[in-house]
Amino acid sequence: MRFSSTPRGARLARRLVAKRLEQWGCSPESEAYQSMVSIAGELCANAVRHGHVPGRDFRVCLTATDAVLCIEVTDTRGERRPKPRSNPCDAENGRGLLIVGMLADRWAVVAHPPGHPGKTVRAEVHTQPAESSANLPSQTP
Repeated sequence: MRFSSTPRGARLARRLVAKRLEQWGCSPESEAYQSMVSIAGELCANAVRHGHVPGRDFRVCLTATDAVLCIEVTDTRGERRPKPRSNPCDAENGRGLLIVGMLADRWAVVAHPPGHPGKTVRAEVHTQPAESSANLPSQTP
């Protein structure tokens, strides 16, 4: 889905990710859900702040398998490649990719081919299959 490259667009993208995960049956209490929503917020905010080109939107693609949740955030500023920075604890910003790195099981920046402006930041979170007590075999003493 495409979003305007504005703070409002970033908030809407994060909310869409949360809603979609719930629709797919991912519990809001699960670590995978919380990690993916936080990652979405960071990557979308970065797309707006560092990847903004006037008149161009950013794109979010969310996919899931039984084992992995994946988000891809694409903007049109391919020349600005994100790099994690180590900022002092009292800095007001600059820790977004450090957060992504801590929450994601894997993440990467994918450059677009020549002639296609932009880059995609991709992050994956492994899911744990949730077993409800109804599906567990009964135990007898």
